[in-house]
Amino acid sequence: MSEHGRKYNVAVAGATGAVGGAMLDVLARLDFPVNELRFLASERSLGKKLKFKDLEIPVRLLSKDAFDGIDIALFSAGAARSLEFAPAAVAAGAVVIDNSSAYRMDDDIPLVVPEVNPHAISQYKNRGIIANPNCSTIQMLVALKPIYDRAGINRIVISTYQAVSGTGAKAIAELESQVKAYAAGEPIQKNVYPHQIAFNCLPHIDSFLDNGYTKEEMKMVNETRKIFEDSAIGVTATTVRVPVFYGHSESVNIETAEKITAAEVKELLATAPGVKVVDEPSLSIYPLALDCAGKFETLVGRIREDESIENGINLWVVADNILKGAALNAVQIAEIVARDYL
Repeated sequence: MSEHGRKYNVAVAGATGAVGGAMLDVLARLDFPVNELRFLASERSLGKKLKFKDLEIPVRLLSKDAFDGIDIALFSAGAARSLEFAPAAVAAGAVVIDNSSAYRMDDDIPLVVPEVNPHAISQYKNRGIIANPNCSTIQMLVALKPIYDRAGINRIVISTYQAVSGTGAKAIAELESQVKAYAAGEPIQKNVYPHQIAFNCLPHIDSFLDNGYTKEEMKMVNETRKIFEDSAIGVTATTVRVPVFYGHSESVNIETAEKITAAEVKELLATAPGVKVVDEPSLSIYPLALDCAGKFETLVGRIREDESIENGINLWVVADNILKGAALNAVQIAEIVARDYL
């Protein structure tokens, strides 16, 4: 039940996908005040039943008339479907929280990480839509926000090590099958990625642009500036797909406006919302992709000063890309919408 005792009608568009399934799990784990839950997907999923707590709910067709009576619509059905169906959900009276890239860079649509810029949620009234940022942007900014507030940030250099689950179920299956084929001495098949992903690192996420960067890299640049509301901040990224199933890892180097020590950063992050400091390198304790699966927190470690510049800090940032990178962030936005705006 919400603070004011109300329950909400919630639709999940793309309910049968990996992120959609995680949204159901997060709604249950956070005990979101649900009245009716409506699962929407394409024709091929009709007839399926999905579990929510102790209920089994049949999947309905994602269509423009599927949102009558819905208060909050969580979308994770891809950009094309968001562009097609989100306006219909808004017209039916729902607030849309969209996990795709469709609306992220629209000037009149808020792009929100609840620990970073919850005030921006109020802008949903422009078009009825709130955009969920890219997974790799979300976890980085959860870690950087307290530092940004304390010391300012002039420049960010990011290298990511991103799990195959970021691509989807077919990529997870491809990594598994390639590992099995390698172990059995059989030929390795590749369909999802242009190169073998097993035992390899691919410096290529999404398509390449004219400037030599990938779309994923430029998402991190542009989304960071929009969420921090700081067009002057310098951001450069190299995004890499690695043979890990779940959990994105990031090497983040920042140059702050004012001097801040590694000890001060650790102290700041120890009490920061959504962050867990995992940083005892002498005991081989630091954030690992294997340890973040299923966790709501963003894990931060290897916190140290960059000795090559005056005001430099290095961080290693790890989070579950399906949870904080997608489903959890969306449901956290929904909690604030329900509490403060509906």
